[in-house]
Amino acid sequence: MQYHKSVAASYVLDTDVMVAAVRSDKGASRQLLLAALDQQFELLLSVPLILEYEAVLTEVGRVLDDLVAIARPVRLAFRWRPRLSDPDDDMVLETAINGSASAIVTFNQRDFESGIKGFSCAMILPVAALQQVRSSNP
Repeated sequence: MQYHKSVAASYVLDTDVMVAAVRSDKGASRQLLLAALDQQFELLLSVPLILEYEAVLTEVGRVLDDLVAIARPVRLAFRWRPRLSDPDDDMVLETAINGSASAIVTFNQRDFESGIKGFSCAMILPVAALQQVRSSNP
């Protein structure tokens, strides 16, 4: 994996954001995916999270390969499970915490509310992340 330039924000994209990005060529999720591929922010991934993406997005293997090529790998030094009701959300949270993410980008904010308390990681919608990326990369 290659490392890329230092950027202002680091995000973990929840699987629902990836699904939305693939299903529609319009909207913040797709624009955020493209911004990640253009390295306009630091994308954080862990092995369990990329396996989740792969399981859900089997038809987009090329996009996943591209994401792995540009993302900063996160070693899961600390396990934070179980903190959330959905084990798939736990792997997103673990990647964010171990990678010191600026935010978890998700549509399912309610699912993360209880588990993210006490950490310095925000929870934002794709449109807010895209606005932050665009303001950092004029």
